[in-house]
Amino acid sequence: MTEKNYQLIANAIRGLSMDIVQKANSGHPGAPLGMAEMAAVLWRGHLRVNPKNPRWENRDRFVLSNGHASALQYSLLHLCGFDLTLDDLQNFRQLDSRTPGHPEYRETAGVETTTGPLGQGIANAVGFAIAEKTLAAQFNRADFEIVDHYSYCFVGDGCLMEGVASEACSLAGTLELGKLIVFYDANGISIDGKVEGWFNEDVAARFRAYGWQVIGAIDGHNPEEIDQAIRIAKDDKKRPSLIICRTVIGKGSAKFEGSEKSHGAPFGQEEINATKKALNLPPENFAIPEGAKQAADLSNKGEQLESEWKALFLEYEHNFPELAAEYKRRVAGKLPEDFAEFALTQAKNIQAKAEKIATRKASENAINVFTAKLPELLGGSADLTGSNLTAAKTAKTLQANDFSGNYLRYGVREFAMAAVMNGIILHGGLRPFGGTFLVFSDYMRNGIRMSALMKLPVIFVFTHDSIGLGEDGPTHQPIEHISSLRIIPNLQVWRPADATETLIAWQEALINKETPAAFALSRQNLPTLPRTDAQIASISRGGYVLKNAENPQAVLIATGSEVELAMQASEKLAAENIAVKVVSMPCWEVFSQQDKNYQKEVLPDNLPRIAIEAGSTAFWRGIVGFSGKVVGIDTFGSSAPAAKLFEKYEITIEKIVASCKEAIA
Repeated sequence: MTEKNYQLIANAIRGLSMDIVQKANSGHPGAPLGMAEMAAVLWRGHLRVNPKNPRWENRDRFVLSNGHASALQYSLLHLCGFDLTLDDLQNFRQLDSRTPGHPEYRETAGVETTTGPLGQGIANAVGFAIAEKTLAAQFNRADFEIVDHYSYCFVGDGCLMEGVASEACSLAGTLELGKLIVFYDANGISIDGKVEGWFNEDVAARFRAYGWQVIGAIDGHNPEEIDQAIRIAKDDKKRPSLIICRTVIGKGSAKFEGSEKSHGAPFGQEEINATKKALNLPPENFAIPEGAKQAADLSNKGEQLESEWKALFLEYEHNFPELAAEYKRRVAGKLPEDFAEFALTQAKNIQAKAEKIATRKASENAINVFTAKLPELLGGSADLTGSNLTAAKTAKTLQANDFSGNYLRYGVREFAMAAVMNGIILHGGLRPFGGTFLVFSDYMRNGIRMSALMKLPVIFVFTHDSIGLGEDGPTHQPIEHISSLRIIPNLQVWRPADATETLIAWQEALINKETPAAFALSRQNLPTLPRTDAQIASISRGGYVLKNAENPQAVLIATGSEVELAMQASEKLAAENIAVKVVSMPCWEVFSQQDKNYQKEVLPDNLPRIAIEAGSTAFWRGIVGFSGKVVGIDTFGSSAPAAKLFEKYEITIEKIVASCKEAIA
């Protein structure tokens, strides 16, 4: 590819990006114009993808971390031969279009992850690189590198200001992710203007300290320098690479070049016309200069690359049939055919043991059970392995020089853990789960939100789920966290009451393909509650009747450690001739999706409801209604032994009994 052709593609990107934003009358033209040469050289000169099969397993991954520059990616996808038409480009930011305001996974062929919240895209790219290196270690054999690709990422000043980027890049350097290559669009401009007043750190020194190879600064508008930088980056197999590209935001625009005014608003037709004239582009809207599409098209190259890989895989399959079958199963995201039956059998065995253990310990037991069955599970913790109990007996930690394991120590990097796990699961072939204390879900909330938005079945293991954690005090005792997680759309929040419910929660999370799961697990020991096989099967419905009653006068609804209290309260009420049903509700989100008849069978409309949960009452007030009662906590906790705290904050049998009597009075 000649420098002339790269420039032709870059200017075609500029013309389309200006038109895309102008037609929508909103968007961000400055970054696409500034990164056009970077994009042209990377995509046409180096990126190994197949536009005709965007999900080819061994493709390179590309992440536009500064996702506001989406017009750049959409222009690239159209020019390079992906299924994105000029009509799609003209529907930018319109309802139900394939070109939303920020790139969205599942909406647009060729978009690997949803970006826009700055910093998370680069953390996703770290996840892609971790997945590639892990799968390569697990499946590649001599002369058969069936997993062998790069993860590329574009970032701007804004991404590198965000703390999550620092967390993720520090981890990437430690793990020596040599196939991660990041392009830093160093234009010195953010929305508020020149960044030197609030971002003047030595980025190169920072990344060298992380253990990265730093290339540049280079001229980000010089195709030859960009191409050479990429080749240097590829030559270093040990260190991730940061290519610092000095660029000019809004490059080519006489009126807006170099100004923050080019960042987030259309140029206006007059300025677009002048810019196109200066760049020797066709004056018509959405017109592509002659030869640009032919120069940019990756279809033939991509089909050839995939064909060569398929031939290699056929030979690999012949030599290593069991490995090949396992690889195909995992990449397809399929569970073993007997998985559901296997899990139910395990749940019944746990029920029969009737152990009194903390649900965090029950979760560890479930991890051991399922890791033996599913080698794709990749566990981890944010430096709390011994507290979260997220390591299986067979856990082997990933290390820079050995990625054949199944456990990742994220360090104290909660937000990065969430965003990196999103990248891992987006890559395919692995099922990540990661743990921390429930109270620290606040640190990772936007990463959890992105899991839910992208429909990624990541598993978040949150332990120390209430004041039951005891002496660590109010800084570590979650109050509002479970309720706040429940309001995130498409997130299943499981708070199991005992070991059996914990196993089923894991089963359901692993079966699910489009919904992340958050487990809220106890530090304190909880008894295994009595239940029948039918009740065990009903746990997967999110809520079920744990104890029925003839002619009940009320229904007690409880989760987690408070289910035991509800059962004991029901006995005390029965002694006073007050019959109540006890409902265990380990996952309201799943229960709310059951058919209406089942819901009414479990929670009859005509019975007063008393909800019991050692946390914020706000969520439950909507469930119990005006006539119901909630036994919970709406203040911060205290430092004391757990038993004393439950007494102080009235999460007690006596309080439940009194609340029930008030509700039925």
